[in-house]
Amino acid sequence: MREQPVFLRLSIMMFLQFFVWGGWYVTTSAYIPTRGWDEGVIGWAYTVGPIAAIISPLFLGMVADRFFATQKVLGVLHILGAVLLLLAPMIGESSDLFVGLLLGHMLCYMPTLGLTNTLAFHHIQDQEKQFPIIRMFGTLGWIVAVYFASDHSLEVFPFQLAAAAGLILGLYSFSLPHTPPPLAGKAVSLREVLCLDALSLMQVPAFAVFMLASFLICIPLAGYYAFALPFISTHDFQASALNYGQATEVVFMFLMPFFFARLGVKWMLMVGMAAWVLRYLLFSMGADAGTVWMIYGGIALHGICYDFFFVTGQIYVDKAAPTAIRGQAQGFLVLMTQGLGL
Repeated sequence: MREQPVFLRLSIMMFLQFFVWGGWYVTTSAYIPTRGWDEGVIGWAYTVGPIAAIISPLFLGMVADRFFATQKVLGVLHILGAVLLLLAPMIGESSDLFVGLLLGHMLCYMPTLGLTNTLAFHHIQDQEKQFPIIRMFGTLGWIVAVYFASDHSLEVFPFQLAAAAGLILGLYSFSLPHTPPPLAGKAVSLREVLCLDALSLMQVPAFAVFMLASFLICIPLAGYYAFALPFISTHDFQASALNYGQATEVVFMFLMPFFFARLGVKWMLMVGMAAWVLRYLLFSMGADAGTVWMIYGGIALHGICYDFFFVTGQIYVDKAAPTAIRGQAQGFLVLMTQGLGL
């Protein structure tokens, strides 16, 4: 009986976590030209996330592992990030200031991707059955945010919407289940400050192969994030086409416990990687000609691609890392994917 409220609270956390990101991320490529800035600013706006993912998650993972309860770190980061995101279009008169404020927001946001996973894993009993359902609410949050923001893609509203959600999540985070730092009270070493404990996991061949594959898959994903919406807008596809990918993500997230029981982590990762290859093949063959079924097929594959590889990968990392450095390990995954890969 006590598990249900915790499960619900974690689901709300995950819903708001991805609502914040989806609220502004998809529409920014359409908003920037309205400011009279050239297309190169779009590239920079979508580069600040990877830069932030390289700089901050490992250090803050170490902070969460050692000094402060995870839910408190999460709360502070989201509140600060919400303020910076709200200010970006309001005082960002120049493209440099706008991009700089977005970078500040993402420096706060990127570590929370690993921290929410760490917090959720700490409070559930069966990772393979419970986490996919909790993570599904993250996808629903993204879909709902994009739905409300998409009709205002040329306006400031998406930033205001995402900032409001970030503030709500920041305050809500302080009410989440207490998640103490596993290494509290231990002396800090240079090795831990540099997060070499997480890096040492690369000595395990299976872990190294997984991280390398994750890194490679995210390289072409950067182009999809930044330019999918402009492509859709200029090729007469339905404006809601990108939501089909999130819809299939919800479906496969719901089915993940079924596949875990029958395939296991290794084969789910393999299927996920194969789906990514097929997806990019469809995009590369269909983009120049605007072949409708190939573009829609590539979008629809998002569900199995993301769920079978990234969500399964988050579960794998939590299982592979020792308890004391799970925060670092999730941060390392963000570094390799959302950071170096993108």
